[in-house]
Amino acid sequence: DELSKGFVEALKAVVGNPHVSTAAAVRAQHGQDESMHRCQRPDAVVWPQNVDQVSQVAALCYSQGVPIIPFGTGTGLEGGVCAVQGGVCINLTHMDRILELNTEDFSVVVEPGVTRKTLNTYLRDSGLWFPVDPGADASLCGMAATGASGTNAVRYGTMRENVLNLEVVLPDGRLLHTAGQGRHFRSRLLARGPLSCGLGTHLPCVSLATRKSAAGYNLTGLFVGSEGTLGLITATTLRLHPLPEATVAATCAFPSVQAAVDSTVHILQAAVPVARIEFLDDIMMDACNRYSKLNASVAPTLFLEFHGSGQALAEQVQQAEEIAQNNGASHFSWAKETEERSQLWAARHNAWYSILALRPGSKGYSTDVCVPISRLPEIVVQTKEDLKASGLTGGIVGHVGDGNFHCILLVDPDDAEELHRVKAFAEQLGRRALALHGTCTGEHGIGLGKRQLLQEEVGAVGMETMRQLKATLDPRGLMNPGKVL
Repeated sequence: DELSKGFVEALKAVVGNPHVSTAAAVRAQHGQDESMHRCQRPDAVVWPQNVDQVSQVAALCYSQGVPIIPFGTGTGLEGGVCAVQGGVCINLTHMDRILELNTEDFSVVVEPGVTRKTLNTYLRDSGLWFPVDPGADASLCGMAATGASGTNAVRYGTMRENVLNLEVVLPDGRLLHTAGQGRHFRSRLLARGPLSCGLGTHLPCVSLATRKSAAGYNLTGLFVGSEGTLGLITATTLRLHPLPEATVAATCAFPSVQAAVDSTVHILQAAVPVARIEFLDDIMMDACNRYSKLNASVAPTLFLEFHGSGQALAEQVQQAEEIAQNNGASHFSWAKETEERSQLWAARHNAWYSILALRPGSKGYSTDVCVPISRLPEIVVQTKEDLKASGLTGGIVGHVGDGNFHCILLVDPDDAEELHRVKAFAEQLGRRALALHGTCTGEHGIGLGKRQLLQEEVGAVGMETMRQLKATLDPRGLMNPGKVL
């Protein structure tokens, strides 16, 4: 049902007339993300300017039985912002302040409009950075909501390991601080080789240990990855890391998918402290060459990056190169200069757009399985064979350092038969990952498309427990309905 004129006026009274829209184009823009899911639009979009307004809008919607859909940058891949029952889309991007930086405690508090690139630009002179990097310049609170990950996860962890506290507006408008108000906890440093801290010193650390608190249930962990179904994240306290003293990146081509993924496993088993290790198959490399004007071999390829002191890097690089060569690698290319490395990783991050450019007008669909590292060669090789046999257009790219990879498939959204084949392929791959004790989603979330696979992954008791939690926090079922459960 469309919203009554009185309800829209009540929204305007809270956030101001210019910050509410019922225009068809604005609603359409806010009813979709980067996924191929055919999405419905919300009935209205509001832009609150502060947390008090978010609370008031949520309370108003909840009292009237109107669904609430949180919205950040719209870069999700699972239809997580689709308004399946209409309602009000709350666009949080106008709340874009960096609220508090604690360099001594390696933490920062940011609002939902702050993206990871904005934060790292702000941190540039502090000797610190935030390494979780999903590729898109996503909102940091949105990344917390989806449990995002990315290219640096093998060394620095995912959002789950890097979120210390969340400010959450619950569905009825109440405000929750998941670890207690203002708490960011002093982090213990783990000794693993020197890193520059930008303060003229070299700290003996590379990552920060989990903050210590045994106080009650882990509410922060409950909301990280909740995909907007339990509340609206209006601020997140993040763990920061010291900037590496030195960084080296490399690419190396392999004769086969098996050889490339075997190398990944061997590098990790040899305890080489690699910061990033990414896999791109021949299709993906061809697409990246065309789109990003690279001149790389059209072959299964690893992108690697190492962080640490100059001396440590020389050893790591030598070790990785030897392992790769033992697996038949060729065309080793090392990039030490910032500009060279940036070009390399820009090409990797543009993989999504690179493959879409192979067939203009197509939509992309990305699978997102993750398996134990020992099972990675088996599943990637099998998936490559399945992809060839399917007749679908697509390539494989992955954060293979933590067992996570994606098939990016091209689909004509108006071709029902092709759409069916893509969905069948994705489901088969999800079930294969589950059979190998993996997960159906390493980082994109469940959204609309993986609800059945989630049920198979966590079982009946797991699903019932999730439903009970949802019913406790959102008894009217109005927070981002139709997602996850």
